[in-house]
Amino acid sequence: MRGPHAQAPQPEGEERVDDLAHGSVRVTREGLDTESLSSSRRTFLIRTAQLGGSVASAALLAACAGDMGSRPTPPPSAAELAAPVAAQPISSGPPVALILPLGAQGNAAAVGQSMRNAAELALAETGQPPITLLVKDDGGTSQGARAAAEAAVNEGARIILGPLFAHSVGAAGQVARARGIPVIAFSTDTNVATAGVYLLSFLPQSDVDRIVRYSASQGRRSFIGLIPDNAYGAVAEGALQQAASAAGGRVVALERYSMDANRLGNAVRKVAAAAGQADAVFIPDTADNVPQVVQQLAAAGVDLKKVRPLGTGLWDDPRLFSNPQMDGAQFAGADANGWRSFSQRYRGRYGTDPVRTATLSYDAVSLVSAIVRSQGAEGLTDVTLTNPSGFNGVDGIFRFRPDGTNERGLAVMEIKAGSVQVVSPAPRSF
Repeated sequence: MRGPHAQAPQPEGEERVDDLAHGSVRVTREGLDTESLSSSRRTFLIRTAQLGGSVASAALLAACAGDMGSRPTPPPSAAELAAPVAAQPISSGPPVALILPLGAQGNAAAVGQSMRNAAELALAETGQPPITLLVKDDGGTSQGARAAAEAAVNEGARIILGPLFAHSVGAAGQVARARGIPVIAFSTDTNVATAGVYLLSFLPQSDVDRIVRYSASQGRRSFIGLIPDNAYGAVAEGALQQAASAAGGRVVALERYSMDANRLGNAVRKVAAAAGQADAVFIPDTADNVPQVVQQLAAAGVDLKKVRPLGTGLWDDPRLFSNPQMDGAQFAGADANGWRSFSQRYRGRYGTDPVRTATLSYDAVSLVSAIVRSQGAEGLTDVTLTNPSGFNGVDGIFRFRPDGTNERGLAVMEIKAGSVQVVSPAPRSF
């Protein structure tokens, strides 16, 4: 299973400007067929917490058991994920907007359609849906996102779910917050998070904090870092410094690299010189690049049995598990059980595999539905969404911080003999 962390903010210039040619679509019963899913319907449990005199509901979205292999599959094409024709809306509940890049160029449209499918699946599994889902296409652009948000607000949306890309989140967030409407977005770029614009995505800060704290608890408190010279790496670098200090550890050497042979080699040689003072090496990069990095570390004389490689959820990829130099390496990520169950139900409904980010739209719709069922649309407030008790979704527990970022309860996995095993389970509560 490839981790859900790899969705980085995309340059707007790489996406087609689409003047909402696809318009607004209301999800309908023809696209849901709730009766056919009655046997796999999920349970929504509500608990309440007193927050400053107000009662805020925390929806616990209990995941069903499942048993599906975790080998990644290519993203589905837009044709494979063709949307059903709209007819009558599902219900007369409060409108909830879902903004996705359904008309964008390239793979973004297929990702958007898979996330739309997941949102429909969430509604189907609630039984009688308590909300009316307004699906909007932003074309993958900030202009499209602004127009989609304005249309949603004019149609009475009480909350906006999405968009996916950072520039789109910024544009939609401005429109929504001007009207006092909260946003649950799917970007990984914390620069667009703010009060009222909450990111549900997997953020590198949670991964780094979890793996560093676990490493320190096992006696490995001295870190060297090889950091990819990109936006994800910049965030991970800051998180490493902060997490190491908080855990009573230290960073003895830190270098950025690109995959240019000379620059990578120079960075490796510099951190290798400090490896005698370290017991862990942090490499927050993808499965495409990590094998070459660890190979160069070994060639530079770093004993990877003594200096344990550590990573983020980007490592949740079978290509790394079969690399003998990664044996004993550890990373933080979501427990796979919820994803397997979700994928199985998704495949049973749509006949294809979901993209990894599909759990985000599923959880967003499930959360909003549970809040509305418990409190009505009046419960869709910042106070409710920032409940410190948090929520439980497909990928485990999470909670929104007042600044718009999030915290997730993650597991720690270790690569062993070509597979991966959980060495520290994900927490079940905050």
